[in-house]
Amino acid sequence: MKQKNQYAVIGLGRFGSSVAKELIDLGYEVLGIDKDEEIIEEVGKLLTHSVIADTTDEEAMRAIGIRNCDCVVVAIGDDIEASIMTTILLKDLGVQRVVAKALSELHGKVLQKMGVDRIIYPEQEMGVRVANQLVSPNLLDYIELSKEYTIAELSASKKIAGHSLKELDTRARHGCSVVAINNKHDIIIAPTAESIIEEGDIMVVIGTNEQIDKFESVINT
Repeated sequence: MKQKNQYAVIGLGRFGSSVAKELIDLGYEVLGIDKDEEIIEEVGKLLTHSVIADTTDEEAMRAIGIRNCDCVVVAIGDDIEASIMTTILLKDLGVQRVVAKALSELHGKVLQKMGVDRIIYPEQEMGVRVANQLVSPNLLDYIELSKEYTIAELSASKKIAGHSLKELDTRARHGCSVVAINNKHDIIIAPTAESIIEEGDIMVVIGTNEQIDKFESVINT
């Protein structure tokens, strides 16, 4: 059985702690890093591990074992220089996937030039949504309707390309329903059982979190 990815979140302010807590709720191991001892004491106890560290210090980052993390989220709150220096260090250390919070459009452009895998603008994206997108590669958007029900956008993989909704039978097999399909030609609202899914189509799916997770894992394996 494949081991679940390990995440690190650097900067445990409102946004960073939101991402970290949601990743924990989704069942992943999360290392929280912040330079503020009070924040670590408050938020760290909710995470798998937590540490006080200067993330611009290469030796400190090596000692933490940051390279062992599959994905590191740089959520530093208001220090652009620290954010950029931390991101450069993570890339130099060979972290597989680096996701960084941008404090401005210009900051985002700098992060893009540095080869960051994903740039987050927190004013536009919620931490909970970001966490779900991090752990589900086919998940493009995520809207929680209630504690149980969710609407999600999933990218159709090669595995299900050429199949009709009738053949996929998502309702009977997984409990969730495809309520719309956005393809390169049109947006199909309330598709019929005969509607064919092509690779790269965006499927709008409604169901419980568990049902959508199950369907997403099936199309992604």
